[in-house]
Amino acid sequence: MSGLRERKKQATRDALSLAALRLAVERGLDNVLVEDIASAAGVSPRTFNNYFSSKYEAISSRASDRIFRVGQVLLDRPADEPLWDAITAAVLEVHEQATAVPPPEWLAGLRPVLSSPALAGELLKTYVRMQHGLVEAISTRLGDGDHGMYPEIVAAAVAAATQVATDHWLRADPPVPLYGLVETALGQLRGIGR
Repeated sequence: MSGLRERKKQATRDALSLAALRLAVERGLDNVLVEDIASAAGVSPRTFNNYFSSKYEAISSRASDRIFRVGQVLLDRPADEPLWDAITAAVLEVHEQATAVPPPEWLAGLRPVLSSPALAGELLKTYVRMQHGLVEAISTRLGDGDHGMYPEIVAAAVAAATQVATDHWLRADPPVPLYGLVETALGQLRGIGR
């Protein structure tokens, strides 16, 4: 269990990230400054800089934090659970809040933010971090021994499936819940080679 200080730090990080995303959706990514984000979260720009190096990192951290949890959740799954069942359950648990369709005006503002070339680099880093965390978790679940490239291949495939599901979610017309697309993508990935 994390201490009070860690919980406060995480709460500040979450508030900054949410403020960055909300302001970018409302105003457009180019019309948001670090000072705006800090003010909306009730902190100073210096505090913002203690948590994030840019507004792009602040926005992508929401996905990064969620994705990082996949590896942690995977390690908490029952040890005797088959690997693909455990991976699927871990990814879906992390996306359990994504079962509703966002309001159309939110999606309309979110699409240009998440498809911005300026944000693309940060989002790519997010998926790379997901892969590293998953590689470690998968290797741990597989136990001792040389598993070759298998943990890396599985982690890369899961990260790609999640990214593809998110891309489809952003383009869906009419809008659909992200959760169902992630579940479908993982199911299709799991079915490859059968």
